[in-house]
Amino acid sequence: MFRSEADLIMGFNCLALAIAETQSRLLAEAFMTTHYHRIVQTDDYAALQHKDRYAYTRYFNAKYCRSGSLGEPRFFFREVEGAAHRLVALNYVLRQGLHHGLATTPFGYRHSSANSFFRKELGKDYTPDILPQHKCSRYLPHLKKLPPGYRMTSAGLIVREDVIDTSYVEQEYHTPRNFSYQMNRLSNDSIIREQAEENDTAPVTLESIEKGVCGFDLKAALLSEQGRIDTSHLSDLEMCHIIDDIYLPEFTRSGEGQSIYTLTASRRADLGNMILADNRAKLISSPFNGRRTTPAQLRRCLAL
Repeated sequence: MFRSEADLIMGFNCLALAIAETQSRLLAEAFMTTHYHRIVQTDDYAALQHKDRYAYTRYFNAKYCRSGSLGEPRFFFREVEGAAHRLVALNYVLRQGLHHGLATTPFGYRHSSANSFFRKELGKDYTPDILPQHKCSRYLPHLKKLPPGYRMTSAGLIVREDVIDTSYVEQEYHTPRNFSYQMNRLSNDSIIREQAEENDTAPVTLESIEKGVCGFDLKAALLSEQGRIDTSHLSDLEMCHIIDDIYLPEFTRSGEGQSIYTLTASRRADLGNMILADNRAKLISSPFNGRRTTPAQLRRCLAL
């Protein structure tokens, strides 16, 4: 769903506009390449999801010359009742970058709101470069405007702290010390027991948060919690960059266009086989920088 940094930025911007249009409250979010998570308080989650998904799909289809819906037709939705349940849900969403092996701490992953809370106390109280209003439209969906009270950084990202109710979330954690502890807490049975003591609703677990995410590996996620990150593999964003910006311009024929979505499935498979062979050959001069890909990752990044 997100092939580049620009896509991830647009993904958050579409969510931010949907939050404003539905008068919802955003508590936490995290965007991965294949899916995204958010914790919201809203009167109409279906409307929020529709506005968000529709705006982003239009952007993605126009950029990559494709048509039709994007992502699965249904979305996973769960109500969270109780402070203990809510805290665990917040923890798991904010630690997405860690659980998916993209950073050694939750704070090292840029495309989540983990760095939006207790910023002054944790030494992150910086002032971003703000883009003038008349330049913001290029980073928004077609015909959309920046809502009142929202600012945009020079990178085109709506300022997360303008959208997220950081005060509410900080009250959930009580102190910066507890927030730091929760961001580094290992998943164990005590987390489930704490929720059971609160009410009899099903506990929030890492597995339940990731329900429906294709290829999610619980064992690998739990290892990542301990900071044991495998850095020998390319990330999806790196792989998509290699495909879209390095291989595709040389691979496509006249009339095929410059997007994987304008290629037939067999042509995409041929491209994947070529990339996989080059990656395994360990060429002296290559865009892989000594890092590996897998057939599963190539199928994912080639939409096969």
